[in-house]
Amino acid sequence: MVTRDELTDFLDDLLRPPPGLSDKSNNGLQVEGTPEVRRVIFGVDACLALFERAVAVSAQYVFVHHGISWGGGLRHLTGVTAARLRVLFRGDVSLYASHLPLDCHAEVGHNAEIARRMDLERTAPFFLYEGAPIGWWGRLPEPVGPEALAARVGSALGCEVRTYGQRPGLIARIGVVSGGAADAVEEARRLGLDALVTGEVEHAHVHLIKESNVIVLAAGHYRSECPGVEAVMARVADAFDVECLFGDLPTGL
Repeated sequence: MVTRDELTDFLDDLLRPPPGLSDKSNNGLQVEGTPEVRRVIFGVDACLALFERAVAVSAQYVFVHHGISWGGGLRHLTGVTAARLRVLFRGDVSLYASHLPLDCHAEVGHNAEIARRMDLERTAPFFLYEGAPIGWWGRLPEPVGPEALAARVGSALGCEVRTYGQRPGLIARIGVVSGGAADAVEEARRLGLDALVTGEVEHAHVHLIKESNVIVLAAGHYRSECPGVEAVMARVADAFDVECLFGDLPTGL
């Protein structure tokens, strides 16, 4: 068992944002529940289904990448927001969120973890966003073709991968930015990268990708943002005598 405050302090220290990073998410403890924690559930999105699952498995603490408090915070506690909070308060469950700090973390971040799973030899931070680089770029030990790269990404993230764009030759230099980060293709082009791994591609990015000579692999926003959550879960399980569960609630996107 661990106390709520001990676990929160641990997460605050682990996921301390780098200097200059500005985040619309109000990172940290967003809902305060019971002081004692025996079971923690981890997920990508703060949603009713995850909160109901937390109560069903008697979890006292929820960790997510996308929280429920953004910008000026919660202003109208009605409708969907009220339903979510009602479940948390009735179950006396705490909620902790980490958004951009979890994207950019050099050890447990989504992008660092994806790079590790792909066996990339990481070289440098990549893609400045809201005041700090949130991705990584690196090199494959051996260059591969687009189909082999898509298979490697799919294996690393457990999903189907869509490939956009074309380029001649094999692929070795790869940027990784999870979520909706196809905007990073322009920086990838400037750095001379061969490919970009991200979550999703929007309509506005398609021609930019075609004209950039950079292959973009989209693994889905959800699947690209599971790795960091899973890495934090492993850290918590190692640090404390608590049961840790992953609440897998894929969106299909």
